[in-house]
Amino acid sequence: MTKVDKIRAAIARNPQAVRYDDLHRLCVEVFGQPRQAGTSHAVFRTPWPGDPRVNIQRGKHGEAKPYQVKQVLAAIKKMEEES
Repeated sequence: MTKVDKIRAAIARNPQAVRYDDLHRLCVEVFGQPRQAGTSHAVFRTPWPGDPRVNIQRGKHGEAKPYQVKQVLAAIKKMEEES
């Protein structure tokens, strides 16, 4: 199991307590480099138009925002279903 697989499993188990850096690393592995970086948001391209969007930002104390974690997991699931 790779480190990214471990991060994804941990995120799926507990989406309420996810470090932003871990979520960002997972997004880079799955979606590629963000199309917007250097601001408060990291926006990742998806192969389909519209929702679910992959837009993450750092929350309090370096954690990811839980609703964004759920959006990322939904986008990954959609990508796997379409493959």
